[in-house]
Amino acid sequence: NRRTLNRNTFNTLIDDRTLTDSFVEDSSEWANSYFGQIDLLGKFNTGTLSHQLLAGFDISYLEFDYRALSATVPDLDIFNPNYNISRPEYSPGFAYGQSNKTYGIYLQDQIALSNNLKLLIGGRYDWTTSDLEIRSNDINEPVFTDGAFSPRVGLVYQPSDTTSLYASYSSSFRPSSGFSINPDGEAFEPTRGTQYEVGIKKDFLDRRLSATLAAYHITKTNVITPDPNDPGFSIQTGEVRSQGVELDVAGELLPGWKIIASYAYTDAEVTQDNVTPVGNQLDNVPSNQASLWTTYEIQRSNLRGLGFGLGLFYVGARQGDLANSFELPSHLRTDAALYYRRDGFNAAINIRNLFDIDYGSYSFGRNFIQRGAPLTITGSMSWTF
Repeated sequence: NRRTLNRNTFNTLIDDRTLTDSFVEDSSEWANSYFGQIDLLGKFNTGTLSHQLLAGFDISYLEFDYRALSATVPDLDIFNPNYNISRPEYSPGFAYGQSNKTYGIYLQDQIALSNNLKLLIGGRYDWTTSDLEIRSNDINEPVFTDGAFSPRVGLVYQPSDTTSLYASYSSSFRPSSGFSINPDGEAFEPTRGTQYEVGIKKDFLDRRLSATLAAYHITKTNVITPDPNDPGFSIQTGEVRSQGVELDVAGELLPGWKIIASYAYTDAEVTQDNVTPVGNQLDNVPSNQASLWTTYEIQRSNLRGLGFGLGLFYVGARQGDLANSFELPSHLRTDAALYYRRDGFNAAINIRNLFDIDYGSYSFGRNFIQRGAPLTITGSMSWTF
């Protein structure tokens, strides 16, 4: 359940100096979400093959409501602003409600074909219904129903005890969440996707260090994204494609010294659409992203259990909207930690954004940029017995 109160401003700059403003004040939104799941897991053999069979059923229900009061104010000259205006009069603004219900059944079998070769095969079927009501325009869309089968296949081959090669194929089906609205007052169609992935995992230093290298190719249709022309709404693209390479390294180099490092290169763009130019980069997706987190914990003496952590998190430049009209610049955030663990006692101080840099973490189009959290210090303490 979530309830919020907001005050938003929608701005449009014309003739490079005049800002037209409209306000949404005292907007409220609430959401109720329910989820249930049942899994059955069985292990058995058929001849020389061993199986791990998973069967299940899940159901989710989401209802969402949004209401707002709106008003307009005089245009503002950004080079000679006049803020001395009277309080505007507000009237009922945009309001809508939506409910989504989804059922899913799935079956998956992990088969050991030999000691070093495993096959994963399975799938699920989803049914979804969506009911949308635009209260401000007296529009009640008929119930939208859809369903899809999503298969999944994977293969793992281990040529040695320290090396694993894998390949996988999967598809996805995801109903719209209800937190976005179509400018035409229609319910969004579910997002569908297809993913291919290959990779290798290798252990080093007597298994103290492991590395995984993966390459993937994903296509999705009906992806919901902020509308570049109207910040209060969202649109669906025809088809988008994301492909790239990811490298992850983790392990304990020396007693007490651990590291987790990662790098990702992503090429994400629009491949089919009637509105967005084909080739535009997807918003909020950096081409390069990397992180390094390392900790050291004292192993001996009276200070045994005292640890220190330091992390670097780099996010490259990325497009701010689907029209590719502006960029969010790259940033490097530094985190740190100090902790003590001994005999069931745990205490920690975690510091996020150690140097208090100011950066944009996410863009909701040209009118909304979410700033990253400033210097944040969190303390915790627990006792396990």
